[in-house]
Amino acid sequence: MIRQAETMLRDNPVLGQLLRFGIAGGISTLIYSAVYLPLTTWVWPGPRAVYAVPFAFAAAVTAGFFLHSRWSFKGHGTRDPGAMQQVKFVAVQASGAGLNALVTWFGTAVLGYPAWAPLLPAVLIATIFTFILNRWLVFA
Repeated sequence: MIRQAETMLRDNPVLGQLLRFGIAGGISTLIYSAVYLPLTTWVWPGPRAVYAVPFAFAAAVTAGFFLHSRWSFKGHGTRDPGAMQQVKFVAVQASGAGLNALVTWFGTAVLGYPAWAPLLPAVLIATIFTFILNRWLVFA
């Protein structure tokens, strides 16, 4: 069974990237949550939870760049590492942050859910969106 999985990952590099991206994203999500949840509990509770998103995203995006550039997409494409790649990464993550903030705002301010409720859909939507953009724009 392990050999089948290894063969499948070797034969399909996108699947391997997606798996590594998911693991790195999980680590980034833990970092995001570790910043977001205390801020929404003690600093910006309720409908003001959206104010915590930029701080949480900044912490997660910093860790995410190193994880994705050095592991998730290692060896992918003919990219030129440097400032332009970092600018593209931050732009992609900013668009993910916008989606994340929109889902968070909608869940807390419009629907009245507690601050933790939009966390999973916000992160899931942003993750799918940013994987696609990172693969074909940042680390191409």
